[in-house]
Amino acid sequence: MAKIIDGKALAQSIKENIALEVAALKEKGVTPGLAVILVGDDPASRIYVRNKIKACGEVGIRSYSYELPADVSQSQLEGLLEELGREEKVQGILLQLPLPKGLDSVSALKKIPYEKDVDGFSAENIGKLALREKCTAACTPLGIMKLLESEN
Repeated sequence: MAKIIDGKALAQSIKENIALEVAALKEKGVTPGLAVILVGDDPASRIYVRNKIKACGEVGIRSYSYELPADVSQSQLEGLLEELGREEKVQGILLQLPLPKGLDSVSALKKIPYEKDVDGFSAENIGKLALREKCTAACTPLGIMKLLESEN
């Protein structure tokens, strides 16, 4: 018999737990920060980024939004990623994909330090995932796994 899984309830529970973790970090003087980079004006990407920024606000994570034109150069994009990689107030970096034509996403993603790779796309995170070591995993498959785990 099929069972409907209440993903919204699980998401709310996860958000509540994250908010508690963020509050504990803030008590130690650390305010987590997520940098979100959107290149171009893809409507679906814009909605996704807006939702991520909203979710950060709901749990107390500071977000930093960077909107770049579709004709940004590869070196300008990678320079921003390298700068954010060194920025202490930023603990996570999300480069919204797909990038506009003419930009190399593989090269750009390599500029994100694996410790700040919130999408789990770095070679280090993918390798650790394959070895079943602790890592940052891609959000969609991780979300599906959390849904399945919630129902045993």
